[in-house]
Amino acid sequence: MTLPVLRTADAWWLQRADGAVRIDTRATTTAELLADRASVEAAREGGDPVPVADLALVSPVTAPCRVVAQMANYASHAQDANMDPARVPLAFFRKASGSISGPHDDIVRPAHVTLLDYEVEIGIVVGRAVPVGTEVTRETLADVVAALVVTNDVSARDQQLPKTQFYESKSYRTFTPVGPALVILEEGELDRFADLRLRLWVDGELRQDELAADMIYRPLEAFTALARFQDLAPGDLLLTGTPVGTALSAPPPIVEKIGALLPAHRKWEIFFRKQAKNPRYLQDGNVVEVGIATDDGAIDLGVQRTTVRWSR
Repeated sequence: MTLPVLRTADAWWLQRADGAVRIDTRATTTAELLADRASVEAAREGGDPVPVADLALVSPVTAPCRVVAQMANYASHAQDANMDPARVPLAFFRKASGSISGPHDDIVRPAHVTLLDYEVEIGIVVGRAVPVGTEVTRETLADVVAALVVTNDVSARDQQLPKTQFYESKSYRTFTPVGPALVILEEGELDRFADLRLRLWVDGELRQDELAADMIYRPLEAFTALARFQDLAPGDLLLTGTPVGTALSAPPPIVEKIGALLPAHRKWEIFFRKQAKNPRYLQDGNVVEVGIATDDGAIDLGVQRTTVRWSR
């Protein structure tokens, strides 16, 4: 069975059927907690459980850490962007770890951002050092993938698209809600990765609903590629992409062809004017719920619930 670990400002907790039990550990970071597996295991028995609802949860992934994300990594998302999934390259971008927030914290839209989008993603928490040049194999992958978390890759599309960059548009404070649980995997459970279903609701409306089986490049391919150029350390976080259903959707091919004939400033002016009428972008007061689990509930990463707030 998985080990779902919760975190509050002053403690780590193991979530059990009868509530949450405080883990007797001196760990203050995710990396230290992962290294103290014995203390996590010990919390399975004994202890005084408290209701999970009584805990003020914070992100179970601590910062600073590396936050790396995969681009266009679901076939359904690629097709929605007018791309051929068979030709989509394995590509990455970085997010600032200062964007990490808790599973119930507000998502705060900066005043200059107009098109705020959501992306449910499976987060993989690294369990051991992966120096550049490391050979990641099927046999060693389970050592690299220590735990899974629910993440929301919040995106400022009006900053991302015209600047053709991801770092700023996805790195504002609160733009990476993580949790509720750091779900530590036990032997064999990583084999069910493709069975995880990703769901995201906005004000109760289901917007995204897809299995990880739709993923183009799975964890082995991702970590094999990353190890060629990027050092990784315990506690680092890899976001693995999002399926179809985000607010942003590519225009029809004929519209793209016409847009290509226009000056860049004119093209973006028209694009953003149309996007401003799209009601699917996040609005002040929207409640975003994000959940990831296998359909049979054998692996359940939990559900995060955040509220969108516009800074004034």
